[in-house]
Amino acid sequence: MNIIKKELLSGNEAIARGAYEGGLKAAAAYPGTPSTEILENISKYQEVYVEWSPNEKVAAEVAIGASFAGARALTSMKHVGVNVAADPLFSFAYTGVNGGFVLISADDPGCHSSQNEQDNRYYAKFMKIILVEPSDSQEAKDFTKNAFDMSEQFDMPVMVRTTTRISHSKGMVTLEDRKEIPLKPYKQNVQKYVVMPAQARRLRVTLEERLEKAGEFSEIFPGNKIEGNGKEFAIITSGVGANYAREALGDRATYLKLGMTFPLPKKMVTEFIEKHKTVYVIEEGEPFLEEQIKALGLNVIGKELFPNMGELTATMIREILLNEPAKKNQDLFRAEDTPIRPPVLCPGCPHRGVYRVIRRIKNATDAIVTGDIGCYTLGVLAPLNALETCICMGASVSAAIGFKQMMPDRKVIATIGDSTFLHSGVTGLMDAVYNKAAITLIILDNSITGMTGHQQNPSTGFTIRNEPTYKVDLEQMVRACGVQHVFKAKAYDFKGVEAAIEKAIGINDVTVVITEQPCVLIEKKKEIVTCQINSENCQDCQVCLRLGCPAISKQGDGTIAIDQTMCNGCSLCIQVCNFDAIERVGGTNE
Repeated sequence: MNIIKKELLSGNEAIARGAYEGGLKAAAAYPGTPSTEILENISKYQEVYVEWSPNEKVAAEVAIGASFAGARALTSMKHVGVNVAADPLFSFAYTGVNGGFVLISADDPGCHSSQNEQDNRYYAKFMKIILVEPSDSQEAKDFTKNAFDMSEQFDMPVMVRTTTRISHSKGMVTLEDRKEIPLKPYKQNVQKYVVMPAQARRLRVTLEERLEKAGEFSEIFPGNKIEGNGKEFAIITSGVGANYAREALGDRATYLKLGMTFPLPKKMVTEFIEKHKTVYVIEEGEPFLEEQIKALGLNVIGKELFPNMGELTATMIREILLNEPAKKNQDLFRAEDTPIRPPVLCPGCPHRGVYRVIRRIKNATDAIVTGDIGCYTLGVLAPLNALETCICMGASVSAAIGFKQMMPDRKVIATIGDSTFLHSGVTGLMDAVYNKAAITLIILDNSITGMTGHQQNPSTGFTIRNEPTYKVDLEQMVRACGVQHVFKAKAYDFKGVEAAIEKAIGINDVTVVITEQPCVLIEKKKEIVTCQINSENCQDCQVCLRLGCPAISKQGDGTIAIDQTMCNGCSLCIQVCNFDAIERVGGTNE
C-alpha cells in the first residue's frame, strides 16, 4: 500500500477521505450538524457521485439503490436524521448489500446543536447491523475505509458512529491511495431485494446467520484491542470515552478499547473481565456496552458511577475514580464563570423582522405559533418571543393541524424554512389541505439551508457542486398541494409582511405566506451599506433594541449605537424608529 502523506484532518474530513480511499462511488446526505462536512468534503472527489438529498430518508434510499447497483455507497446524517431514514434502513438490513454500504451516524451528546442526545448505537443493535466507533481522526478514516470491505464480507450495512467531538476535533491522519473498486455485477434477484412478507421471513433467518458470522469477526477486528498494563484500574471503553479515560487515568489502567461494539466480541470481553477483580465500563451516553456485557452474566461497574446524560470529561472521570476534586477552570465546560452566550439571529437576518410581525399579530389575535428546526427556531428567544413549539423537522405544520382541529376558534400559524419545508413540511401541508385544517403556514425562504452552513437544496437552483440545476418553485408546489390562497412578501418589508399575514389569517381556509430574502451571509455586497444613529433625533425610546439585533446596543454612557462592523443594512431598525433617528450610511443594497 502506497503511503502518500500525513495531514491534519477533522473526524468528518477523515471519514470523507476514508470513504474515497475505500472506493466510494456514490454518496448522499441531508446537512445536519455535526455530520455536514462529511458530504461537503466527499464532493471534492470527482470520482464520486454526490448529492444533497431533500431529506435523510431519500438520501439513504439513493445510497441503497447505488449499493444494489453494485457500487460502494455511503449516506451520512446527524443522529436524529437516522430517525427519518430508519424505515428503509431496517428493511435494508434484511436484504443485505451488493456494493458495500456505510451509514454514518453523527451523534450529539450534550445537545450542542440538536433537540435531543439519543444514542444511536442502539439503532445498530435494533437493525442488526455492524457498528464501529472511531475514537480519533485516524480511526475515523480507517474504520470507514474498512467498513466497505466488512459490509461486502457480511452482506449487511455498517454503521460508523461518531460524536460531536470526534466529528470536529482534528488529528494527524496517514493518507493512502484510492482503491478503485469496479461495480459488482447486478443481477435481478427478487428473493433478495424484495421484502414482501414471505421473503422477509426467510431473509430474517439469513440476517441472524450473517450477524453471527460478524460476531466471530469482531473477535479479530483490529480496532478491538487491549492497551496499557496499569494495575489500578481495568477499563472497557469505546469511542471518545476512550480518550477521556486515557487522559484521566493514564498508565494507571489497563484498557480494553473496543472499536467494533456490535456485534460485541464476547470472548475477548469475557477473558478480559475474568483477569481483573473490578472492571469499569466508561462510555459516553447510554449503557450500550454495559448492558451487553451484563447480559453475558459478567459483572462490571458503569452507569452506577458515570452519567448517561451530556458529555463525559477527563475531569469527571478523575473525580469519580480518583476522588480528585476539579480545580477551577480545569474543565471549561463546567467552569462556573464561563460566560453564557445564547445563540442569536445574525445582524440583518431576514427572519428577525418577520418574527417581530408575527409576535405583534400573535399578541393581538391570541394566535398559536408553532416552530420548526433551523435558524428560525431562534424566534422563540427574547426579545422576539414568537414561537411556542419545536419538535422536529417539518413538525410545525403537522402540529399546527393538531392544534387547529382541537382548538378551532384559535388562529394557528406555523413557521418553517424553505429547506425544511422541502425536507418534511410538504406532507404536512397536504394533510392540512386534505383534512381542511384552516392554518396559516409561513415559509421563511432565505434561499439556502442556513443553520448548517449554507448548503444548497432543491429550491436554490444549484447542486452540491454549485452546478446549475432545476429549481423548485415554492409557490407552484404549495398550489399543487391544493392551497388556494398564497401570499408573498419581501422579508425586510415590515408593512408588506404584516399585510400578507393579516390577510392570510383572516381567511377561513389553509393559507400560505412566503417571505423572501436571501440569507444575509450569502448576499453581502462589496460595498456594504450600514445604518447609524442620529444622536440629535434619538429619543431613547429603545424600540430598536427590541429587534434583538446584535449590531444595536446601549453604550456605557446610556446612548444607543450601531456597530458598523456588524450592521448589514437591512433597514429594519429604520422602519421601527418613530423619530427618524436612524439613517443609512453609504449607497444602496438594492
